[in-house]
Amino acid sequence: MRKISHVSEADHQLVTAAVAEAEHHTSGEIVTIVTDLSDDYHDIALSWATMIAFLALSVVAVFPDFYLGMVDRALGGWEHDWTASEYLALIFLFMGGKWLGTWLLMKWMPLRLFLTPKHIKMRRVRARAIDLFKVGTESKTVGRTGVLLYLSMREHRAEIVADEAIASKVAPEVWGDAMIALIDNLREGRPGEGMAEAVRQMGVVLAEHFPKGSENPNELPDRLIEI
Repeated sequence: MRKISHVSEADHQLVTAAVAEAEHHTSGEIVTIVTDLSDDYHDIALSWATMIAFLALSVVAVFPDFYLGMVDRALGGWEHDWTASEYLALIFLFMGGKWLGTWLLMKWMPLRLFLTPKHIKMRRVRARAIDLFKVGTESKTVGRTGVLLYLSMREHRAEIVADEAIASKVAPEVWGDAMIALIDNLREGRPGEGMAEAVRQMGVVLAEHFPKGSENPNELPDRLIEI
């Protein structure tokens, strides 16, 4: 199956060039990663389905005659003297239908993302960025000067995760301007330009604290990585 690209080839070239230019002035190593989605949020779908099912149970408990009347009409209008076991089975059938219907609706990712609380999306994107940083960037440079710029498209979230030497000198809020530039461009449909501008601003910060030395091998890839 052909992989669907999240950004254009021009965006790849733009970001790769920005990384190479930024690293001309610093011993820091910038890694850029873009992905469509950081998490599948299946637990959110299950939570909503369960919540709707129990909400339906509460409504039936408050208005039992109304729902029993609906069932009687569906059965041809004959009133039925429901036993306790039949009534219980009917309730569980109703709950199961609500649960299944909600779960099927939540399979549509735009709805699932819309119903996922913002703080959960923030945590999931951050966790994914840290996982990728540990695999591909952390301690991969001699001076521990690697830094990851991570963009998750559908959450409209980005993260910057820095290696030990950088984190000891650069407070997280220092990356604020780079993050704002990235998100503003992303909202306007320009992810490549946003990442490139973020990289340029990251390069300015890195050059101040980690200027380029006489020996500075290129230890991490400059190209934009798409996963």
